[in-house]
Amino acid sequence: MSRGPTLTRAAIAAAAAIVSACAAAPQDDAADDEPAAGGKIAIAIHGGAGTIRRGDLTPELEAEYRAALEQALRAGYAVLEAGGTSLDAVVAAIMVMEDSPLFNAGKGAVFTNAGTNELDAAIMDGSNLAAGAVAGVKRVKNPITLARAVMEKSPHVMMIGEGAEAFAAEQGIEMVDPSYFFTERRWEQLQRAKAQEASTSAAPTGARPALGPDDLKFGTVGAVALDRAGNLAAGTSTGGMTNKRWGRVGDVPIIGAGTYADNESCAVSATGHGEYFIRNVVAHDICSIVRYTGASLAEAVDRVVMQKLVERGGEGGVIALDRAGNIVMTFNSEGMYRGSIDTQGNMTIGIYRD
Repeated sequence: MSRGPTLTRAAIAAAAAIVSACAAAPQDDAADDEPAAGGKIAIAIHGGAGTIRRGDLTPELEAEYRAALEQALRAGYAVLEAGGTSLDAVVAAIMVMEDSPLFNAGKGAVFTNAGTNELDAAIMDGSNLAAGAVAGVKRVKNPITLARAVMEKSPHVMMIGEGAEAFAAEQGIEMVDPSYFFTERRWEQLQRAKAQEASTSAAPTGARPALGPDDLKFGTVGAVALDRAGNLAAGTSTGGMTNKRWGRVGDVPIIGAGTYADNESCAVSATGHGEYFIRNVVAHDICSIVRYTGASLAEAVDRVVMQKLVERGGEGGVIALDRAGNIVMTFNSEGMYRGSIDTQGNMTIGIYRD
């Protein structure tokens, strides 16, 4: 592990803007026996999991991913260093990834079967279990900001579709024309998926259109953070699955499945085959094991991701963080875009199963 290069001016500006602009709901005071103001800070992020093998990425593309992960990490960490809340840090980190075409969230969202982009996001405050989520939005530039507004500016936990967008407009959330989300890379990915789907029953396996490595990963971005007051937060954002139909929604906006945070246990953001993460309530299950059995964070994550999910056929991974600053980034797939800055300020960035 090593300290990364100096934070870019753009990342510093973004982090400062988050600290000053986010009207965060007050987080509960930490318990007397927990970290107080001036305590440890830490952050972890992910950018999706799946079939990501050495050799699948060109050196140039791998460098782009690592740079984007570092920028997101440092944007969130800068917020924490400046005394911002874990919620501020999570939003800052996720916004960087939502603004990058590399990740399946925001700008880089995949296409549905109908050729549209449908975005989901969620955020949770570990100090009071407040949570906000949105699903199926098509015109919100940064869905994580809308999820936070749902949590802080409404009496609800989840909003969907046009109703969520009407609320976004009322709250002054930045909206864009749907064309903003178009990228040639994702459009071609949809065409390959449709071609394979059409030929599945009509052609022998060897004759089917070949899918690229990017088609075989579960695109999601997420962040978990611990602030100086000892409060945890988690957030997740995604464009869903390529070629999805019928308004399908995965685990990301389902509180307890893809996103969960509780100061009494841990904060978790997941990435993987959403249906399995929903059925197994993965994020909440990990936190429950920590809280009720006394297991370490690493033990809890291993029991859920490497045992339960594997036994039930679920592929993916999680990032998790507890109030002591312990960070776990575990996946049962071949790779996961991930990174962290621990309580000592050491940065780690990974892609493959090293």
